[in-house]
Amino acid sequence: MAAAQAGFRVEGSGALEGAAAGEEAPRAVGESSKISGRVMHELLKNLVEHLHEAAGANLESVIVYGSAARGDFREGRSDLNVLCTMRLLGMEELARVAPIVKWWTSAEKQSAPLFFMRHELERSADVFAIELLDMQENHQVLYGSDVIEGIQVPLNLHRIQVEHDLRTVLIKLRQHFVRETANPRELSAILAKSFSSVMTLLRHTLLAVQAKAPPAPKEVIERIAVMSGAKARAFEAVLQLRDSETPDANVAPAYGEYLAAIETVISALDRHVPKQEWQRAGKLK
Repeated sequence: MAAAQAGFRVEGSGALEGAAAGEEAPRAVGESSKISGRVMHELLKNLVEHLHEAAGANLESVIVYGSAARGDFREGRSDLNVLCTMRLLGMEELARVAPIVKWWTSAEKQSAPLFFMRHELERSADVFAIELLDMQENHQVLYGSDVIEGIQVPLNLHRIQVEHDLRTVLIKLRQHFVRETANPRELSAILAKSFSSVMTLLRHTLLAVQAKAPPAPKEVIERIAVMSGAKARAFEAVLQLRDSETPDANVAPAYGEYLAAIETVISALDRHVPKQEWQRAGKLK
């Protein structure tokens, strides 16, 4: 669900063509919607229509979340992230929407929608805490009801997931470095690709420690540096590398500072928000 989502008028029509009487039509994109761009509108309109045609009354909601709902979608770099809830999700129901997902991922080059039943989504808040908090903050309802807004996310488990994901990113970055140490172009690409995930985790580190986090990457970096003692320049260098799209021939020092900064953030999280009752089986003797 990579790592932390109001009315929506898809351009061209406020209702699905061919929708049966009594079934819900897609929401309208209001004037205040953050989603912009005719191409994006048409893509989402087509997706909702195709999903409704395939799933019928089994389709409960379609929600777009992430950058498209937040208002910072970047053509060619951002994905249209879509969540669908359905009343039943057996093999027969999945088979009905499979051709739509194939079209969406192959022809339109978008990430496959996430499919949940509503009760599954509600019961997943403990294991997808980061993702659901992010969805709640930035989402737009395209069809049906808002199944995200009222979900309660356990923040003690959110803190555990933040540390787990930070440590996982750190391990993977070390693995990439030892594999590609002689290939600065590949190392540059690895850093650039990691930045979005790391930035999400830095925001959620601030949420775990301070209960608030700014949306802008530069502000997140500044606050993380103050909170943890990590060098802001380590994250700023990777942000610049990502935005420049130009490989750094001498990327190893920046890579090392980036790893050290992530290590410092993990230590600060452990220091500021200690894990509670982690020795569930009792202390080792």
